[in-house]
Amino acid sequence: MKFMPKFYDNYINLVEDDIDLIEGLKSTHRDFCSVKHLLELHQNYSYYPGKWTPKAILQHVIDNERIQTYRALAFSRNEVSELPGYNQNLYAKYSDASKRSIDSLLHEFVTVRDGSIALFESFTEEMLHREGSCSGIKITPLALGFLNIGHAKSHLNTLKKLYFKPNK
Repeated sequence: MKFMPKFYDNYINLVEDDIDLIEGLKSTHRDFCSVKHLLELHQNYSYYPGKWTPKAILQHVIDNERIQTYRALAFSRNEVSELPGYNQNLYAKYSDASKRSIDSLLHEFVTVRDGSIALFESFTEEMLHREGSCSGIKITPLALGFLNIGHAKSHLNTLKKLYFKPNK
């Protein structure tokens, strides 16, 4: 069994080395809310045919946060069953994000993130370091918390780089 997949490093490495887990979660919470006007302005834009829109990206961040936070909960409670992976493209396809408003999506993101913060605040040090297995990968709740931070940062960076440009 492997310990944490390499592609998780891409997300976790976006998190500052000296940041506290809870502060990191709160910080990315604020970061998404601070670009509301840009999300609204570019909400249906796709920089290339078949790529997700900002609405779909925000829904993906929400879905992924729920899944990773559930995994953290399960592992903190010493779940011994192997948890399954998920197909992000299927989730995106069937989310109907295009029919939602940015206000609705941001409200859901804030609600989900607030729930994640409350859950991670409730964990003891021991709980944060318990290992669990998902798709043949061993990982801890602590790593999953930092994954949530980095995943949100990664998608916010993509939005800023490829979507939030003048004249789009």
